[in-house]
Amino acid sequence: MARRGLKRRGLKARLLVAVTAATALIGTTAATGAPAGGPAAAVAAPDKPTIRYTEYGIPHIIAPTLEGLGEGYGYAAAKDNICTLADTYLMVNAQRSRYLGPDGKASPGQNQNSTTNLNSDLYFQRINDNRVVEGLIDQPAPKGPEPEVKEAIHGYVQGYNRYLAETGVNNISDPACRGAAWVRPITELDVYRHAHAEIIMGSADPLLDGEVNAAPPGASVAAQPAAAAPQLSPEETGNRIREAMAAARQQGSMGSNALAVGAQGVSGGTGMLLANPHFPWQGKNRMWQAQLTIPGRFNVSGASLLGLPAVNIGHNDDVAWSHTVATVAPFGLFDVQVDPLHPTNYLVDGSWQPMTSQQVGVDVLNPDGSVGRVTRTLWSTRYGPITTSMQGVPLPWVVSAHAVRDVNMDNLRALNTWFHLDQAKDVNDVVNTLETTEGVPFFNTVASDRKGNALYADIQATPNITDDHAQSCLTLTGQVLFNQQLRLPNVPPISIFDGKRSECDWPNDPNAVAPGLLDPHQQPRLIRSDFVGNANDSAWLANPEQPLSFPRVMGDSAAPRSLRTQELILTAQNRINGTDGLPGRGFTPENMQQLLFADNSRAADLALNATVSACQGAPFGLVLVDGNLVNISEACPILAAWNHKYTSDSRGSWLFENFWFNLTGGQAIEKLPWRVPFDPKDPVHTPNSLDAGNDNVRNSLARAVLALRNAGIPLNARLSDVQKVTRNGEQIPIHGSLHDLGVLNVVTPGLVDGKFDITFGSSFIQETRFTADGPPQTSSVLAYSQSANPNSPHYADQTKLFSAGQWVTERYTEDQIAASPVLEVKVLD
Repeated sequence: MARRGLKRRGLKARLLVAVTAATALIGTTAATGAPAGGPAAAVAAPDKPTIRYTEYGIPHIIAPTLEGLGEGYGYAAAKDNICTLADTYLMVNAQRSRYLGPDGKASPGQNQNSTTNLNSDLYFQRINDNRVVEGLIDQPAPKGPEPEVKEAIHGYVQGYNRYLAETGVNNISDPACRGAAWVRPITELDVYRHAHAEIIMGSADPLLDGEVNAAPPGASVAAQPAAAAPQLSPEETGNRIREAMAAARQQGSMGSNALAVGAQGVSGGTGMLLANPHFPWQGKNRMWQAQLTIPGRFNVSGASLLGLPAVNIGHNDDVAWSHTVATVAPFGLFDVQVDPLHPTNYLVDGSWQPMTSQQVGVDVLNPDGSVGRVTRTLWSTRYGPITTSMQGVPLPWVVSAHAVRDVNMDNLRALNTWFHLDQAKDVNDVVNTLETTEGVPFFNTVASDRKGNALYADIQATPNITDDHAQSCLTLTGQVLFNQQLRLPNVPPISIFDGKRSECDWPNDPNAVAPGLLDPHQQPRLIRSDFVGNANDSAWLANPEQPLSFPRVMGDSAAPRSLRTQELILTAQNRINGTDGLPGRGFTPENMQQLLFADNSRAADLALNATVSACQGAPFGLVLVDGNLVNISEACPILAAWNHKYTSDSRGSWLFENFWFNLTGGQAIEKLPWRVPFDPKDPVHTPNSLDAGNDNVRNSLARAVLALRNAGIPLNARLSDVQKVTRNGEQIPIHGSLHDLGVLNVVTPGLVDGKFDITFGSSFIQETRFTADGPPQTSSVLAYSQSANPNSPHYADQTKLFSAGQWVTERYTEDQIAASPVLEVKVLD
């Protein structure tokens, strides 16, 4: 699809296109110039980093070196998202309060607006004062960045700064940061700090506020008197934390689907992968798409978290991979007994030890425009920082205190992990990379290769907590959190250990890459020729034909799966068996796309008929609920006619979504009134058969009817009437629905700066098919488009594609790139 600005090319651009097209004819099948399975052909890289833009502003960066690739990536990323990147560097340098005020909102973790600027700054300033990132940079690989990674990051800084120098702060087209004093050239340390912040964000949301507000009894924080926290029993504390974690994740947090299909399940190919991460639509965790090529050496296409010069999710000539958020808690707590007379002393192995105090100060913008200073005393133990809350639930510092150990605080290894994944030759290479780096911070990895293998691996940076170690050291609160006798959805097993015994610290394993990590060989993996997948449940049912076992720290087993996991498994099984109503058997690019964007609700499959029966059974169509007499009769035919789908034109879907929200109330799926309970021998089909006679079913429907009427939304409203985003005044319908509805295409609506938007959901979506030879066949769509700049031509173009259920056919080979009708070339000479 042509764009006016992309048609204008100078003489240099036309000559380069001609040269590129000519070299692409020399027996090449992929952008490296290498026929599949054969030696590299002679395709010369340009002398300078070169960015080729094709449809929808997708950059294909080619260079002779990794430094050149980094430079091209940095320039192109800054061009699309300079304000988002500059805001991220402001955060990791602990300067948000200085420029934006201490009371503004910050999102250092996975959730939107999860803390204040001041708390965020204090958290990162402590890390910066301790030179955590600098110490990691200086270590040799694998603990520190490999030389090639450093080379790419050096180039990235050059490219970012070049774009900023060419444009000028006052001429940035994005109004979000035009002329802002906080937009400045960056250093390599900025980029490493950003990478480190991404790696540790799995612990930031629940613990950050508690760490920077921790003060001993009688002390005060931020000039406010210390308040006495309520004293709860261990069981009450554990249950409150679990409920708070579940509520936070239900409101919106990162997740993903990934499905890898082997030769047995692919029609007309050897392997396929569907990558469907559910990441934020705003802020530092946006994904950004690019292709990176050094002819004959390096060629990878896909997306990364914005500002990391590698591909995190994507494919190369022979392997495609994705990540999904795993069920491992990347942190643990240690309950340390404190001296009642000297509460900054704590007991270990019968001896009192002093906590370490640290003065941390940050600049803050005062209401009158002056700059002040806020200083806090933060406390640490041998295990890590003291925290006085988790996910907002108090952990009072009275008889004991709680210290945090974060498995990723010493992790920059993820940069090495992604560098090697970008060059993997098959799924065995993927496994080897995961084991030798242990850098993946809180993700599963799902991959397929040209040889016909499908891989699931939950090999990541995991605390070294064996089942025996856990049961020996868990406190009473820790037992509630770790064992989760009362299961709640999306809450990982969190350990709280007895800090009085040094033996309860995470031991060092000789097979692990770094201290305190679990032996990677104990972590689950599965290679099959039919399929494997993950939708944010544990590893147990990566494929139901071959259940996996693993330490409890990595998640649960023989327990109910989410409705989205059920939908993913059933989708794969039915397509491979040819029982899904579509022609033929096995996956093709076309039916893979159709199945994802069918937006089918597993919850509706299981419960809609019973819901209609409950509706029809209401006497005179009336239900008394919450003091309101609600006529629900209008809802019955609407739900009866609904097709179970969250496509834009579906009627009844919004009504059912509100009903389901009221019915579940954030509780685990197995707690609903099912006639057939969960059976671990049939985990994909149970529980089922909702009890239509249960009062809560009818009452939940009445509450949904009442809510829609109060909001002025017709009960038969199309999804597109209510679920849409506004881009430059244009309202764009967005299909898909919540994780809890069992819809693969997850879309989580919410408020952003007081306006309706999508906060989390399908972001970069890619499906790739391999054949025995020839280049990968790939389609993708970036749901929120390449740029957050409202003045960019790529601010909403792919969002409209996503709205229409359409995809971008990838241009991967040199001849495909050269054939783009909108090709625009930028040479960084």
